[in-house]
Amino acid sequence: MSDLLYGEIENDLRASVRQVLDDKAPWTSVLAGAEKDEPYDAPLWRAVAGGLGCAGLPVPEELGGAGATWRETAVVMEELGRAAAPVPFLTSAVIATAALQAAGERELLARLAAGEAVAVLAVPFSAAPGDVPATVRVADGALTGEVTSVADGMAAEVLLVPAGDGLYAVDAADARRTAATSLDMTRRLADLAFSGAPARRVAEGTGAVTAALRTGAAMLASEQLGLAERCLDDTVAYVKTRYQFGRPVGSYQGLKHRLADLWTSITQARAVARHAASCVAADDADAPVAVAVAQAHCSAVAVKAAEECVQMHGGIGFTWEHPAHLYLKRAKADSIALGTPDRHRAALAELVDLPPA
Repeated sequence: MSDLLYGEIENDLRASVRQVLDDKAPWTSVLAGAEKDEPYDAPLWRAVAGGLGCAGLPVPEELGGAGATWRETAVVMEELGRAAAPVPFLTSAVIATAALQAAGERELLARLAAGEAVAVLAVPFSAAPGDVPATVRVADGALTGEVTSVADGMAAEVLLVPAGDGLYAVDAADARRTAATSLDMTRRLADLAFSGAPARRVAEGTGAVTAALRTGAAMLASEQLGLAERCLDDTVAYVKTRYQFGRPVGSYQGLKHRLADLWTSITQARAVARHAASCVAADDADAPVAVAVAQAHCSAVAVKAAEECVQMHGGIGFTWEHPAHLYLKRAKADSIALGTPDRHRAALAELVDLPPA
């Protein structure tokens, strides 16, 4: 059984990341950025990826990384989820990095670890572990085809494209990129088209893509955990100070029960998210099961927490002048990212050899 408790290093890392996010990514700045055309917050990305060195946490020291594990990365994901931070950390520092690690690619991995480049795995954001879209063809070292709904596709400088018999690295400038409609404007989607784009093969087969999507799903559970915790904290603080009929609304038993139920669900989410991160970090044989459980549970908890945050804030919760809508959009978008809860429950049933009903 993995250790679910946070260590001293993880707590120190959390404090450092939260301080940077509180300073550089208050919700007012996140909302203002969502109304701009920039695909992500570049100064914030430099601070988190390069300044704090978070982009290289799971990368070996000989490649310029920190030599830590995915457990520490999961702590960063919790804080980024808590702030709904508009940075390509999940897509570049997690999914693309995991793909390159599995592929044994060193040069590009070192660039990502240093925060010098943003790379994105060119698959639909809805792709679950085990899904390898076959929409791009390769011939004579050039790629042709299309991929839709790629998260942070407009932010990428390098695209990692599954095609034919392997995974290929493509300069983003050689692809035609079109911004797609995104529910969550803090993590934008793009449609990619390749027409004879020169490419370099970095891995054979589909193993690197599967490993990347599984690691991404595990880390996404931590993001959902952080978002849910933020929603609960903000809601508890609000119902303590909002008065109705001469008393705090938080003193009403109905709201107390709902918040207690939410706290219980989040506590369970923390356990399964931490276990998934630990299994991925240790390359445990139970990692596929742990990831499926984490995603099946954490997606629903994050959505529920965001919905309760909106509703318990009353009228202000429905307005643009409150961050609740940012959390709700991130939670809803995350709930269909890297596989829906139903998709992960189906995968879990197969993994534990549970026959269909």
